[in-house]
Amino acid sequence: MYRKLKKYVEISPREFRGMVVLICVLLFVFVSPYIYEKIMGDPLKITVETLAPKIAEIESFDQKSEKFYDKDPRVVKGELFEFDPNNLSVENWVKLGLTNKQAASIKKYEAKGGEFRTLADVKKMYAITDAMYQRIEPYIRIPETESSFKSTFNKPFEKKYGGKTSINVEVNGADSVTLVAVRGIGPSFASRIIKYRSRLGGFVTLEQLREVYGVDSAKFDELQPQLNINSQRIQKISINRCSMDDLKTFPYLKYKQANAIIAYRNQHGNFLNIGDLNKIAILSPELIQKIAPYLKFE
Repeated sequence: MYRKLKKYVEISPREFRGMVVLICVLLFVFVSPYIYEKIMGDPLKITVETLAPKIAEIESFDQKSEKFYDKDPRVVKGELFEFDPNNLSVENWVKLGLTNKQAASIKKYEAKGGEFRTLADVKKMYAITDAMYQRIEPYIRIPETESSFKSTFNKPFEKKYGGKTSINVEVNGADSVTLVAVRGIGPSFASRIIKYRSRLGGFVTLEQLREVYGVDSAKFDELQPQLNINSQRIQKISINRCSMDDLKTFPYLKYKQANAIIAYRNQHGNFLNIGDLNKIAILSPELIQKIAPYLKFE
């Protein structure tokens, strides 16, 4: 009986040494946190009490910073005086409280043709913060001159009713300055109209303004009485000489339709009239009627 039991519980010297090593490793893992704590000291405990000295230090630094900047009123407050923002020198902008970089950005705006016509034009400058604008706004003096609103060329037709000026602008020949004079059209909106007019070749009817991004029914109703169209100004596309590059920028034609026109012309020869476009299956009668005013057959 003893021999049978010994057979199952007896271990070899090699197995015994392995057990000893395993017990030592487990013992070391168990006591190592206590050893580390004794060597390194107590762990840092973050509490309100431990953060209080740091918070006091930060507040003290902020107060010192405020006192430092208060000593230089030119940087923070600037010197206030009446001024015309148009063509104001960099030195005077800095004198008002702007940095050299901010003043330089305003001069770049003017160099590109920018002009301050109203107080709102000054306020929209990114270089002028809301706080800065509130300070200088009472001192801004913008002369009201006729040239500030109209170009010397292509001047819009004007009538006065009850002291209010009503203008009527021909869209195909108007530049951005002339378009901005129209009530309801700002600089960015005028730019969108001109870019679309350039792609289109000109407007045939006022209704096409609805195709410009941002023109909804309310906006169109506001603009319509102030605008007119001279369809003789449109730039036509020579359908028998144009290239794919000429057609792919035309907003009424998709790439496949423009490609079909070029392919049909290469295969069958020049188009004689607008009726020949009906032979191209991908072009609907409605589309052909829409693009007809922009095509010429030579």
